Amino acid sequence: MTTTFEPIEKEKIEALKFPAQDVLIDKEQIKERESELNRALALGNLEHTKIKIYFEDNQSLKLVETTVWGVTDKRVILKKGVVIPINRVHKISL
Repeated sequence: MTTTFEPIEKEKIEALKFPAQDVLIDKEQIKERESELNRALALGNLEHTKIKIYFEDNQSLKLVETTVWGVTDKRVILKKGVVIPINRVHKISL
């Protein structure tokens, strides 16, 4: 089974709707996601490196390539105050 993530522009994320439940079930995957987010935050702040965030809204799987500006306990903050709930992120990659 191949999972296809549809590319989306950062500016269109604000219009998306996000369910409350987490897309990850396994505790190890959740810990790995947290670690990846912290790394992405460091790369974004220090080197302005763009990373890929694979996430899911209430419609489908999506992919955005952007710089992470901040991470709270519940949200990933992108440029211009655009946010993605952490519980909707599948993975992060360079």
